[in-house]
Amino acid sequence: MASWSWGGREHVGTISADGREATPLALRDASLGTLPLIQALARGESLPSPSGARLPVEVLTLRAPLPRPLRSLFCIGRNYRAHASELAGTVFRESMPQSDPWPIVFGKLGECVIGPRDVVRLPSPATSVQIDYESELAVVIGRGGRDIPRSRAMDHVFGYTVVNDVTARDVQMRHQQWELGKSFDTFCPMGPWIVTADELDGRATRVRGWVNGALRQDGQTKDMIFDIPTLIETCSRGITLYPGDVIATGTPAGVGMGQTPPQWLKSGDVVRIEVDGVGVIENPFE
Repeated sequence: MASWSWGGREHVGTISADGREATPLALRDASLGTLPLIQALARGESLPSPSGARLPVEVLTLRAPLPRPLRSLFCIGRNYRAHASELAGTVFRESMPQSDPWPIVFGKLGECVIGPRDVVRLPSPATSVQIDYESELAVVIGRGGRDIPRSRAMDHVFGYTVVNDVTARDVQMRHQQWELGKSFDTFCPMGPWIVTADELDGRATRVRGWVNGALRQDGQTKDMIFDIPTLIETCSRGITLYPGDVIATGTPAGVGMGQTPPQWLKSGDVVRIEVDGVGVIENPFE
């Protein structure tokens, strides 16, 4: 399920299994992307009928599947052990427990979401000079609920998409809470679409990230410290999750801050992220 621009209009529709063709659906207002469709399906309604001919994906300008999410994204920190180790002396210096009883959960403002090939705008040097990437699988909730038990959590998953949890590390480190350093404008590339849960098990896929063609990150979601059912159970404790909510599940090792010396993103860099079974996002930084 995807959102795109074509012929001077915004559209929402479905993507063929091979990722090559898009079929627009009859949706009156496509500005919110796939969110109205996810909400309608949660109410037991059917998808709208097709509203035009199938189009090659290559001629479309893909938008984020959720260009304005329902609210802030739920994001998970320190969810791969190798990533926890590479930042043990920096980001996680004050939060490296002997065991892992609970996930780190923080928010990322939904207004920073951009499309899968849109430009990420670097802030002025006076604001931040330590811009980093984080390749992540994101879970999209399809059925709402509160206090969802881990044993039933996967029943609440609509599907999966890819995000880059772009981060201003100096701002992140400056504050005890991470939201400011995570939520600069354009700091959440998302896409290329949402693959539904009947097509992919997010608990068994691969997350990779490249900078300027060089592979930096390569992780398996089966190696998460806290798996997807645990994350849904955690985020729904006392908090109602709604259809269209997004949980970004954390990043594997290989971020720029973990390099020796650290490798910060600069103007002209291109970050490519691929999740097997979902697709690719590739964003220039300027």
